[in-house]
Amino acid sequence: MTKIRPEVEEALDTLNLNGATRRRLLTGAGLASAGLAASALLSGCANAGSSGSGGVGDFPSTPKWRFVFVNHVTTNPFFQPTQYGIQDACTLLNCTSQWTGSKTSIVPEMVNALNTAVSGKADGIAVSVVDTKAFKDPVNKALDAGIPVVSYNADGAVGNPGSSRLAYIGQDLFVSGQQVGMKLASLMTAPADVVGFIATPGSLNIQPRIDGAKDALQKSGKMKSFKSVATGAETPQEISTIDAFVQAHSNVKAYFSVDGGSTEGLGDAMTKHKLKSKGVVAGGFDLEPKTLAAIKAGNLDFTVDQQPYLQGFLPVLYLYMYKLSGGLVAPSETNTGLKFVTKDTVDPYESTKTRYEGTSEKQQYVKKSGPIAHAS
Repeated sequence: MTKIRPEVEEALDTLNLNGATRRRLLTGAGLASAGLAASALLSGCANAGSSGSGGVGDFPSTPKWRFVFVNHVTTNPFFQPTQYGIQDACTLLNCTSQWTGSKTSIVPEMVNALNTAVSGKADGIAVSVVDTKAFKDPVNKALDAGIPVVSYNADGAVGNPGSSRLAYIGQDLFVSGQQVGMKLASLMTAPADVVGFIATPGSLNIQPRIDGAKDALQKSGKMKSFKSVATGAETPQEISTIDAFVQAHSNVKAYFSVDGGSTEGLGDAMTKHKLKSKGVVAGGFDLEPKTLAAIKAGNLDFTVDQQPYLQGFLPVLYLYMYKLSGGLVAPSETNTGLKFVTKDTVDPYESTKTRYEGTSEKQQYVKKSGPIAHAS
């Protein structure tokens, strides 16, 4: 019996033939016809993803554009899924990227990186605007040179984006802070002293959050006093600072953090000192594994998922479309959202390791089953 190549059988499957017709094609003289038909089908499938002009998908052929991302904490684990998003979008669209900026939120280092991208004739730039003044001139120079610029993750202050960027892709930071403040207030059984931990006060990727949380807590009537505590730009320092503060302030009954490292540190302190059993409520931002573990164990009440993967993927897509369309398809303002992760919803984050959350570099299809949560 003649052995049929698997790809031939797969190609014939797409024809939805009945059993008799399929058998005739796969026996005797019909086998040659089947092979030719399958080859044609396979060739068509192979060419379906590329245009005759050599571009990706059905797009025309383009240069291999280079997009530069200027970041304020380049080695922070929060931005691992952001970098995966950049990589995946660049692979999809046949472009390249560069990840640069500052390790510890030093604005002059970021400005130097941005100026280097402009002088190096980058095809597009995405920048975290963590200062309302420093980025204005460099962004204007980029735009004057015909280089499209978007901001991501941070966009200046409320009412002042800090640059003439074409669009912002990221969370509404002040509103997210307000939501955290309201969430914390809802967990407080009585008015209490509240402390907010922040890695780098004044840095505009997180300062609007702490301002928003304080605003909501004041309006709630649940806050007796408020103190903001700086923890530092590096996670080990954040963890030790929070641990020392918690030990020295047993009167505080409500804590929150506005960045990933500080939230991890808060979860550690809540666990180590058994603060839940003492009536303390606490929450924060981002999806560090230790943060999720603290929520799963019931030691931390909540954290916020702001979709960091999309903060890398979408800027590449928007810059690509801007270049492809000659500027006619302009980048759009995009709020990557706010999703509370609690003990009731943390299991999928704990049980599944993906590029989308930065917990695995493996490419994979994550199948979802069951109903999708929604408002009734």
